[in-house]
Parts: sequence; C-alpha cells; structure tokens
Amino acid sequence: MAGKGSRQKWRPPTERLSGLSPNSGRLGSPSHAPRSLSLRGTSSDDPLPSATPQDLLLSGSAEQQLLWSCGESGGGEVRRWKELGAHLRPEGGWRFAVWAPNAREVQLIGDFSGWWPDDGVPMQRGDDGVWRATAPLAMAGQRYRFRVHGADGNWVYRADPMAFAAECPPANASVLFHSDYSWNDDEWMASRRADHHARPMSVYEVHLGSWRPGLSYKELADELVAYVSDLGFTHVEFLPVMEHPYGGSWGYQVTGFYAPTARFGTPDEFRHLIDRLHQAGVAVLLDWVPAHFPRDEWALARFDGTCLYEHPDPRRGEHPDWGSLVFDFGRPEVKDFLIGNALYWCEEFHVDGLRVDAVASMLYLDYSRQPGQWEPNVFGGNTNLEAVNLLKELNSAVYAEHPGVVMVAEESTAWPGVTKPVDWGGLGFGLKWNMGWMHDTLAYMVREPVHRRFHHDTLTWPSYYAGQEHFVLSLSHDEVVHGKKALISKLPGDRWNRLAGLRGLLAYMWAFPGKKLLFMGAELGQESEWSEQSGLEWSYVDEGLQHIVRDLNRLYRGYEDLWGDSFEWVHGDAYRNTVAFKRGSVVCVANFSGIHQRVWLPTVRGWREVLNTDAAEYGGTGSGNYGRIGGSDVQVGPHAVVWLSATG
Repeated sequence: MAGKGSRQKWRPPTERLSGLSPNSGRLGSPSHAPRSLSLRGTSSDDPLPSATPQDLLLSGSAEQQLLWSCGESGGGEVRRWKELGAHLRPEGGWRFAVWAPNAREVQLIGDFSGWWPDDGVPMQRGDDGVWRATAPLAMAGQRYRFRVHGADGNWVYRADPMAFAAECPPANASVLFHSDYSWNDDEWMASRRADHHARPMSVYEVHLGSWRPGLSYKELADELVAYVSDLGFTHVEFLPVMEHPYGGSWGYQVTGFYAPTARFGTPDEFRHLIDRLHQAGVAVLLDWVPAHFPRDEWALARFDGTCLYEHPDPRRGEHPDWGSLVFDFGRPEVKDFLIGNALYWCEEFHVDGLRVDAVASMLYLDYSRQPGQWEPNVFGGNTNLEAVNLLKELNSAVYAEHPGVVMVAEESTAWPGVTKPVDWGGLGFGLKWNMGWMHDTLAYMVREPVHRRFHHDTLTWPSYYAGQEHFVLSLSHDEVVHGKKALISKLPGDRWNRLAGLRGLLAYMWAFPGKKLLFMGAELGQESEWSEQSGLEWSYVDEGLQHIVRDLNRLYRGYEDLWGDSFEWVHGDAYRNTVAFKRGSVVCVANFSGIHQRVWLPTVRGWREVLNTDAAEYGGTGSGNYGRIGGSDVQVGPHAVVWLSATG
C-alpha cells in the first residue's frame, strides 16, 4: 500500500509436497484443521518474525480472559465519540470536549469565535483529563480547532481526534457536523446474519477516488451500486475512507479516524452510498487502519505535548518502513479510542465488516526491525502482547455488539489461530486474507506454460494449508502497483492469451476454497498498473471478461457446495499442466497449457458443463463439451477452466 514503503512478504510453510495423489488434500473444518504442517521459524536468512511458544501461551492466558462483557457494560466506556468531540446542544450551540491530560491549557477556536490566539475560548479541565467548553453561537458547517499549550511548552493548533467531519484536504480543520440521516435499510440490517462461513462472499475492492475519478458519494450511489449489482458481487470493500491528508497513501495514513473523507461529499452522503448498496443487496466492508498514524503536527502526534496516542519508546512507537507512529496498544484510553472507532463505523454507518490492515506489524515487536532496534517483551519474546490483547478485545467487542458484522485480518505471516475464537486461544477474527494462495498461484501463473510443469507443486500446495484458517482469496490492490504490473499483464503471451489466462485464473479462484476478493480494474482487462491519480482505464473494457465475472458470481451464489470447506483432488498431471478438484456437486477442471487438451475423468460421466472459460461468448475459441459429458474425457481449451456439475 502507498505511503508505507516495502511490505514484508508472505512466506509459506517450509514443508512442500512435490507429488499429487488423486485423493490428497481433502479439507476438514478450518476451526479443527490439523496443525501438522511445520511453520517457518526465524533464522539468519529468514526476515519473518515468529512468536515463541511461551508468547503464544501467555497471550491467551488469564490476562486475556477479561473479554468484552456486553451484558455488564455494553461497551459504554469505549463509545467515547458520544462524549468527546463536538456535539449539537438541544438548547442551541455546540459543546466540545477533548482528551489532553498533560496539556497546560487548551482553547477552542473557530469560525464562530475568530482565529486569532486572543479569540480562543478557554476550555476547562476535568479530573479525567478531558477539556470542555461550549460555543452558543457555533453552527453546523463551521470550522474549528483546539489550540493546545502542550506539556513541552509549545502552542499547537490541533484537529479534533473525534471530529465527525473535516475540511477537504489539503485543508485540515475540523468541521461541525450533526447527522440527520434517515436510513432505509431496516430490512437489510434485520436480516444480517452471523453465519458468514455458510454464505457466499465475493468482494469487489474499490478505491472510491479512482474508480471513476470525479464522482461524489451521491453519484457513486447510482453508478457504483448499479455496476456492482450487475456483476453480481455480494460485497464491496472500500480502501480507507477515513480522512487522510495525502491522497497518494490511498487512505492508509489516517488523521481523522471518525470522519469520512470530504473529498467526495458529506458524512451523510457517505451514509447514503452505504444505504443504497444495502438496498441493492450488497454488503459493505471498510479497510481500517489501527496499526499506525502519520506524524502530522496538527493531528494525533504528541497531541498534548507528550506521547499521548503513540508509544513513548521509539522502538515500539515509530515504524521504520512507513515513517509513521505506532499506537500505544496497552494504554486504556488508546484501546478505547480504537475499539470505539470500530464500533462507530458499525453503528453510525451500518458497515458490515472491517478489514484490519497490517495486522502482522502489530503482532511482532521485531517487524521490519533489525537486532538492536526492538525490545523483547517481559518474557523475552518478540510478540507484542499488548497488541494481541487489543485485537482479541476488539474482535470480542465487535462480535458481541454486532454478530452480523465480519472482522477480516490482513495478516501476512504464519501466526497460528488468527481466525480461531478468542476463547480457544485465537485472535478472534472471522476471516484472514490468504496471502499464501495469492503468492503461490500467481508464482505459477506468471510462468510460460512450457515452464509450469516444473512448478506444479506451487499450484497445488495451497490446498494443504487451506484448512488452517478461514480464508479470503485476495487479488487485491497490493498486487497491481509498485512495479508488480496489472493482473492481466503478469500473464505470458499476447493479448488473446493473457485474456484467456485471466479468465482461467478467475474461474480457478472462484472454485477454490475460500471467500473471493478482486480489486477493481481486473474485470476490465486493464493492461497498466493501477494509479490513484489517473483512475481505471475504461477504454480497456473487455466485455467477455466482464461477462465471465458476472457468470462466476451467479454460479458461485447458486452452488452451496462452493461456500464451504469440501475439497478433493481428482486429477493432476504436471507434464500437461492440468488439474481437477471436486467441491461436492461441482468439479473444476483446469488446463493451464496453451493448447487444447482432453482430461480423463471417468467419475464425471453424465455430468453437465456449467462453465467454460473458452466459450466464444467470453472471447474464447468456442471449444467445449456442449452439455453433458458423454464419456470419460473432458474437453478443455487453452488456458481454460471448465466447471462440471452433477446437478446442473
């Protein structure tokens, strides 16, 4: 992601199988999957951090049993946005409150008072470290700041950490906003269920500013909703919409955690976009960034002249890759700020899930740090125990309050139990991005077909760890930037062969175990890398590619066997670049060579072909099986994937 420098890459388990037996690779329930695979540990030539067994034991110890209690407290102590920030008073005017316990003095300043230092309204400090004031003449839409005389003796103008709205960047003042939005998604919210693993999930990942540059939230509510609905995706996932000063960060350098970016409209107009998606039957996930925040002086950094939100030890409080500051995960007020923020988006904006960014950077004290640049925890290990506890409390809180919401981890290492329940010793996420599947599958697909036979195990290996977690198969924004090429441009051959290869890759992905995520633009056949400045290249639209995405989503929704964990290899031929696997009543047959081939599968006699990526309607050669399989041979075109169904 932009603004973060280099990312630590996923590394697979060290044990890799070179052969493929017809019945190997059957998956059990992810929650009870065997843990027999050896996970990579640290070594002199392995940059990945690892947790010690003692760390893992202690992170799930009695200290962590103080979980979220919905019945006793209801989470009121973390819903600080109801008290802090700026709020409209029933009698008129606005009340303000900001947490700055070490400040010497705090003034409220804004359009309602004037912006000179002498115009500031003195705020009164409470015993809780919160400064409060009222402004009887303040009105919605006016700008404001806090003028903080910090413990270090400096006066600094600060944006409100709890502001519900902000100026459009590069301006950075907070803006008075009171929502009067009336939701129309009651039916959606009432029917939202917690059994995500038993339902289909195909996610269209979107950067709002570059999908069609220039569109507002209100315009997106028409155009994006219609587009996603037509393609049949069940979910959209927005790259961070929280206010951020630098557009090139794609939203991952957040300064306004409680304010949707003003680049596309007001907070209520963003609510309208989510409302319209729900009315169209599409769920909404938000990328969420609790791992770090930028150093901008007017934002959270040294907010009251001390390290208030960030960890005071630079070995824990500064990130060497991204130049940002790391939250003090163990400080109660910071935990309230972050957990409350997650609940805020679920409650105030009706979002259906959060994808938590850069979880690995939170879990390891030595993440991207060399020896001598990090301090072991109290037990001598490299696990950030405070971050582990925060993540467990975060997931416990969100699931207790909103069972229909799903929490998704972007965790790029082999940390065990990311999606295991907290009371079983896990982190408690609902889903985890399968960086391993992405890494291995693309490593196979980028090779010329003549060379793929020597890397067959790279393609088949993901089936052997697919049951370790509840996974999302992700072909995300991270894979089409920074010199990695567009998805179609990774593949070998001319335009026709690359389109055929991409159709085959997507059909293979939609059939493989796990939820699905595809970044915008892949369905167009766009040849160039994604750029947040220039947006998608709609002139590259390949109607056949869009057609197959539409059909994949339709078939995926229709075959319940594709939603669960069943999996069985039924064919594998490394020399011919062909594989086939069974998912209940569906068999996926893949030919990753550049020529037509017949695959012998006697078990599918009488089955019906329900998808063929080489069909003429998608831009293929038109070869296929034309209905039912009459014999034992399945015809598969070049770079093509065929789905067969016993019930089709």
